[in-house]
Amino acid sequence: MNSQTIYIFNPDHDLALASGETNYMAPVSARQMAADLAVLPAWYMPDEAHILAPSAYHLDFLATMSNRFHRPMSLITAPELCNQEHIKIFPWGWNHSLLKRLLSIGIDECYLPTKSYIQLIRKYAHRFYASELLSRLQLNNFFCGEAFWLRNENDWKDFIEKHERCLLKAPLSGSGKGLNWCKGTFTSSIKGWCSRINTSQDGIIAEPVYNKTEDFAMEFYSNGNGNVHFVGFSLFHTNKSGMYTSNLLLSNEEILQYLSTYVPIEELIQLRDCLIKELSVLLGTFYHGYLGIDMMICHFPEQKPFYRIHPCVEINLRMNMGVTSRFLADRYLAPGVTGVFKIIYSSCPTDIMKVHLHMKDSYPLQTREGQIICGYQPLVPITPQSHYLAFICCGADFSNYK
Repeated sequence: MNSQTIYIFNPDHDLALASGETNYMAPVSARQMAADLAVLPAWYMPDEAHILAPSAYHLDFLATMSNRFHRPMSLITAPELCNQEHIKIFPWGWNHSLLKRLLSIGIDECYLPTKSYIQLIRKYAHRFYASELLSRLQLNNFFCGEAFWLRNENDWKDFIEKHERCLLKAPLSGSGKGLNWCKGTFTSSIKGWCSRINTSQDGIIAEPVYNKTEDFAMEFYSNGNGNVHFVGFSLFHTNKSGMYTSNLLLSNEEILQYLSTYVPIEELIQLRDCLIKELSVLLGTFYHGYLGIDMMICHFPEQKPFYRIHPCVEINLRMNMGVTSRFLADRYLAPGVTGVFKIIYSSCPTDIMKVHLHMKDSYPLQTREGQIICGYQPLVPITPQSHYLAFICCGADFSNYK
């Protein structure tokens, strides 16, 4: 019998994984994001798959998108899913909270990962492994980056006071959370933050702050049997606090050429090949799914080479916006078309509706044979209650949407 393939968007994954709790309750903003962007997997899932989402608002939107882009996009609701057999489930990321949720709606545990598998994901999502990998990726003088796992107050104080600027990270966190930017002074506030993180996560990660020029990533897929292969490049933007905002939609070749204005292409290719080997050993024998390695181009104005690669800022052991942007660029943009994939948030739903209507009027969509030539395309339905909007804008001056 054929299996049903189900995709789930659970953007609270990093926070749920960090908590380690089966009864984890996501903050309101994460729950709102999950609701507003529930059908985002439609743009990267296979044709035969379904999204787990409520039918309200979503069915009509997906029917329109299916017709416009010449490929099926369908959903399944929780009551329908619990009556299915032979299910394969692909969430944004696996954690104990999601496992409990799926069991509670009646999914047989034989279709779900084991608790020990989720514990392995939680183990290797720890930033200690990113710091260890970083040290092995200092391939030559075109590379930079240090990270330290510190576990007592004297070490925290010493590290902060030795650096004009530094960044402290909770070992388990994500999406711009769990970060503490420091400016050379070990304040009582920083001390309290470090103590809380140390108590719950047995240490903190400390890094110098680098003069970042570009954010980018390399995306991979692991089959769980020791084989990790390269999926593509991601060129993205973050806000001042480090939270994701957008991806440029370019071909792999265009991103590689863009990055080569800073560092030689050979160094990027060498790093890619090295990561395939490292990740195959570190994760490839158990992890099944997409993963991404966030990186930076850093500027050293008084040293040569002037630009260097920070090869491992984060390991994202889950589906991510970089992989999503690769599907968007490769599957939905006509050849030679470039654009931006962006997610915006407002506490006021009327602001989201205003942005949507403005973009729709200012950048009318044009498609040809199921691919975008230019214009604005929302990736999710916009309702009077929407606080989040995910969209593509192509063939226009999208510099304002970084």
